[in-house]
Amino acid sequence: MTVTAPKGFRAAGVTAGIKASGKPDLALVVNDGPDRNAAAVFTSNRVAAAPVRWSRQAIADGRADAVILNSGGANACTGAEGFQNTHRTAEKTAEVLGISAGDVVVCSTGLIGEQLPMDKILPGVESAAAVLADDGGHDAAVAIMTTDTVPKEAVFTGADAQGTPYTIGGIAKGAGMLAPGLATMLVVLTTDAAAAPEFLDSALRDAARVTFDRADSDGCMSTNDTVVLLSSGASGAVPDAPDFTAGLTQVCAELACKLIGDAEGASHDIAIRAFNAASESDAEIVARAVARSNLFKTAIFGKDPNWGRVLSAVGTTDAVFDPDELNVAINGVQVCRKGGIGDDRSLVDLEPREVLVEIDLAAGEAEATILTNDLTHDYVHENSAYSS
Repeated sequence: MTVTAPKGFRAAGVTAGIKASGKPDLALVVNDGPDRNAAAVFTSNRVAAAPVRWSRQAIADGRADAVILNSGGANACTGAEGFQNTHRTAEKTAEVLGISAGDVVVCSTGLIGEQLPMDKILPGVESAAAVLADDGGHDAAVAIMTTDTVPKEAVFTGADAQGTPYTIGGIAKGAGMLAPGLATMLVVLTTDAAAAPEFLDSALRDAARVTFDRADSDGCMSTNDTVVLLSSGASGAVPDAPDFTAGLTQVCAELACKLIGDAEGASHDIAIRAFNAASESDAEIVARAVARSNLFKTAIFGKDPNWGRVLSAVGTTDAVFDPDELNVAINGVQVCRKGGIGDDRSLVDLEPREVLVEIDLAAGEAEATILTNDLTHDYVHENSAYSS
């Protein structure tokens, strides 16, 4: 049920005919209240798609009644006509739901630089509204997929100090063009907890910072990235900030892992943990530098524990460390010790899909983990043979 697991939400996913494949391509998530509070984070890419520019305005007052999402077209770099098409989509959604267009968040994903087929999207909005259901979360998750091979969904259940239960649900799409800038991919999160917009905004930014912002598949930032959080208040639960943020972070972390696990062409899911850093920022910078090293990523694809490529990436950063104090372990084998040769690299088993790289900076007590994947022949093929 995911986004419809919390009380007060309905969702739908339909085939509007946007995709040539005939697969589902339009999703609708509706907040039936009683609260309609919301928060969102968006791409920091300066070339922002029309739906991002619309949705930034729509969410500014902390309210959102519905999210309409299409796959099969990004509506990015489409000029005034593209923005008007986003506006028309919001107006149509508002019309069929009896709400204000200014309370509709619009999300699009797919090929950049082409106008959306509005003759298909507008009837599709009507079709989605007609089949809205309180168990429609999975259908919505399927409809937002592009190069994804599986839908991504997560649910968390908690309780406030009085024992009143509440739920957080989420769906996500993304398999390529995954690199952070506040958020990466399209994500809709819902909760039936009672929470003010400021509360939601703080929790979402904290959660996104350590999850979506640390999922870095290929170093390429999208023009359409949106993560939106809707609160219905229908459970009556009023959780405190730390507990709610922890639950939200758990949902976001699960979705982020699923995004990396479905990365285009990947054969390994890689967690890069930098620890004993002088600051969390240093740890993140170091881990991200390794995650974005094509030499490192191709080595893992070739099942080669080439720790020299790890150190060379670490050395490009301005993080605090002594090169002669660096330690690196790959899947539990310390292949680099004190900046030099460690245990026999042939002891590293890279047959499993999961890979853990641990970088000891010996400079402090902070740490951070970046999630990434290897770089394969299939990734090159998929992104050269297909447009979106």
